[in-house]
Amino acid sequence: MARKQSDYLAALLSDEAENPAPAPATDSPPVAEAEPSPPSPPPARPERARGATLLGRETALARLASGEVRQVTQLLLDPARVRIWRGNARLYSHLTEDNCRELIDSIIAEGGQKVPAVVRRVEGDPDHDYEVIAGTRRHFSISWLRAHSYPDMMFVAQVAQLDDEAAFRLADLENRARKDVTDLERARNYAEALGTHYGSHLTRMAERLKLSKGWLSKMIKVAGIPDDIIEAFSSPGDVQLKPAYPLAQALDDPNAAAAVRAEAARLATTQRERRVAGAPPIPGAEVLKRLLDAPRVAVSQPKEDPFTWTTRYGRPALTVQSVNRQGITIRFHAGSGADMETLAMALRDTLEHLERQGMGLQQ
Repeated sequence: MARKQSDYLAALLSDEAENPAPAPATDSPPVAEAEPSPPSPPPARPERARGATLLGRETALARLASGEVRQVTQLLLDPARVRIWRGNARLYSHLTEDNCRELIDSIIAEGGQKVPAVVRRVEGDPDHDYEVIAGTRRHFSISWLRAHSYPDMMFVAQVAQLDDEAAFRLADLENRARKDVTDLERARNYAEALGTHYGSHLTRMAERLKLSKGWLSKMIKVAGIPDDIIEAFSSPGDVQLKPAYPLAQALDDPNAAAAVRAEAARLATTQRERRVAGAPPIPGAEVLKRLLDAPRVAVSQPKEDPFTWTTRYGRPALTVQSVNRQGITIRFHAGSGADMETLAMALRDTLEHLERQGMGLQQ
């Protein structure tokens, strides 16, 4: 990311000192030349440096007053009074002590937060005075430290005046340098910003963010992968842009999408069972392969009744004969011995089973 604003201002003053601006031209009439006088010795170097520095400071202050350069205001804040701006790609709920451990240790070692976050003032919120534009992990780390033996630790932030689009660009610049922001988080952040800040004009958004339009288009496409398919992965971090793009394309075909959803439901169930058992999850590459292969496997498999519910005596009471876009066809078997209450339970169990398989009425 670019240098902090405070560093930029300090560098600006230094640059001005080394290269003072030329004196402005005037409209005064020319003055007759005086008799030449013996050249005086040049002033001592410290005097020249001091004069140049003063001139540089005057110029810098003038640029501050004109709005060309904005003054930086840093505050020590209670993080409880600072909320997280919802336009940031990083999901605060995904932050933990473990994935912020390095930053937490660094803050402890340095005696406090050294790199300020960027915040802006909020109005009409009795519980918060500011919101974080850039620095979500710093906010979490300071909050965690205050709750764990460091109650006096303060959240260091610089205040900026930004509209939502400018805030989004600033947050995006910071997140590009962060490896712990997943492709899926960024993709969904871009998809939301496309409509919110850029009127759904992809070209305009790409120009403002200085990104490739083709790359941005792929990110928006991946953002459209629904949550029930994402749940097939052990972590959203496994959903990488390049391999996930063909999956997003496959979902454009309704027949392929049905097969992918069914396989995703099976994978999600298996992932949950493995987590409970403490077993390692199915790797992301294997999940992606199974999802992409699902349409081909579904076509090659012999057609069977999707589900048959049997009584405790082993007699079929209910069979699902077909599941398609028009609905679900169910057959109740005569002579199963099931009463009305049992048949109602069978129907409920069957619908729940189909839902888990990605073939429910809500798909």
